[in-house]
Amino acid sequence: MSDRPTVLVPIRVLDGESIPEGTPALLAKAHVVLLGYHEVPDQTAPGQARMQFEERANQRLDEFERMLEDAGATVETRLVFTHEGQTTIDRMIAEYDCLAVLVPNATSEPEDVLVAVRGTVGTGRLVRVVAGLFADSDVGVTLYHVADEGETDEDAETLLDGIAASLVEAGIEADAIDTRVAHEERAQDAIVDTAAGFDAVVMGESDPTLATFVFGMPAEQVADRFLGPVLVVQREKVDADEDSTTD
Repeated sequence: MSDRPTVLVPIRVLDGESIPEGTPALLAKAHVVLLGYHEVPDQTAPGQARMQFEERANQRLDEFERMLEDAGATVETRLVFTHEGQTTIDRMIAEYDCLAVLVPNATSEPEDVLVAVRGTVGTGRLVRVVAGLFADSDVGVTLYHVADEGETDEDAETLLDGIAASLVEAGIEADAIDTRVAHEERAQDAIVDTAAGFDAVVMGESDPTLATFVFGMPAEQVADRFLGPVLVVQREKVDADEDSTTD
């Protein structure tokens, strides 16, 4: 069985966000870093907000932790009060060396997962996430690649076949893997359209615009485009800027 991939799950713990339906089943084989965070106004010290809201926030985190553990995940929790939510997320990715970050949207228990492949960079980490979460299961995995201009079908299929072989070696059944190649001008739009037929999406961050594409839009816009949860596989660990938090 593959090692548990470390997945960051950021939740705005005091703003009504929770663990959506289907998330525990999706992450049953993961090691989850459950980040409860609350953005405070610039004029408010994070420590002051912690004193006021820590107990209520921890109660919610404890509830979410139990949900994930009951499904089979191992869980670490962090509670952060911060002026910069995205900076906090970036710092936790680096601190815990997370393989992926979850954009948590509701789903049913996953049966079919779309894995969007955008080039060769980071495919090893992509394989570790997919195999870690879905090996020894009945989940179908579709490897999907939008070919770049000038890229032939043969080149694209060679790329996907190599990833498929790595997934089989890591414990995914060969007959559970499908591959698709598309030729579209706008790769992100093609991924969005294709994702509609799947329970979850796994994307590599090898495309430098991808993290911005997922996290740079309000959550409701992400949910409008990606109806299910999105796992964004991170590039190799890099230094993150310090932010103003109290841990």
